[in-house]
Amino acid sequence: MTPLTMKMGKVKRIALVAHDNKKPDLLEWARFNRGLLEKHELWATGTTGLLLQKELGLEVNVLQSGPLGGDQQVGARIAEGLIDFLIFFWDPLEAQPHDPDVKALLRIAVVWNIPVACDRASADFIISSPLMKEEYARQVPDYSDYRSRRLKLD
Repeated sequence: MTPLTMKMGKVKRIALVAHDNKKPDLLEWARFNRGLLEKHELWATGTTGLLLQKELGLEVNVLQSGPLGGDQQVGARIAEGLIDFLIFFWDPLEAQPHDPDVKALLRIAVVWNIPVACDRASADFIISSPLMKEEYARQVPDYSDYRSRRLKLD
């Protein structure tokens, strides 16, 4: 597959997601980085989005709660090129009723080569990157061969 490029503008479209036990961590991180986040377009799943709006006083595009389809909504926006990166503070020590959705969301982020932070340290590195202040040409695989493949029907 030959890579293609997708441009990220100076204003990044950031998806913020957190499992229940990680919401306090994400809120603390967002408070600390409010000045950087306010320069970008924010998206979030359900309760996380409402908490971020209240805590930060910023506009957040709120989707469904993760278990009610919010993870899939974020994944769809990634596949459509409408989300530039994902901050997902997930809980590795507790099973979630929507674990398949979580795995699918992380998979689709990798399929479309968007930056993903699953913990505070990774989120700190992404948000503080000089690339956050400029346009960025992100390479994505050219899936045209995959899309045009012929299926064998027996």
